[in-house]
Amino acid sequence: MIIKSLDQLNSLSKKVADKLKEKDCIFLTGDIGVGKTTFTRYLINYLQKKEGLKVTEVLSPTFNLLYEYDLKKLKIMHYDLYRLKNDKELNNLGIFQENGNAVKIIEWPSLIKNPISDKLEIHLDYAKHESERKLKFLGTGKWKNFE
Repeated sequence: MIIKSLDQLNSLSKKVADKLKEKDCIFLTGDIGVGKTTFTRYLINYLQKKEGLKVTEVLSPTFNLLYEYDLKKLKIMHYDLYRLKNDKELNNLGIFQENGNAVKIIEWPSLIKNPISDKLEIHLDYAKHESERKLKFLGTGKWKNFE
């Protein structure tokens, strides 16, 4: 799929957000600056507006590793694993031990090997034009046929 604008990326994030339930996991992969955090910002801000909450700033958790967002119906845990080097560092985060019901949005998930029942992987790549992105979806469980 080719996304030609930020508006299209925003629309896609709403489509994903409307399907989110507890324990879902979203993996975002792609080069630096391709739009992983922008997608996440659109998704979280959409859910905040939908639930009548104050729209907050959604930043990349590259240095903090994790930002949490408590919504009325969901808790979202937004991870950025870019700086992690090995399984020990990953295990120290306890991503799948704590907050079992939270939605997890994970940028740079390559170290994660756990099987996850309801997971949507979104691969973002640069396209021919600077403002375009190529997106590819790979889902398991309820996300298996997401397009």
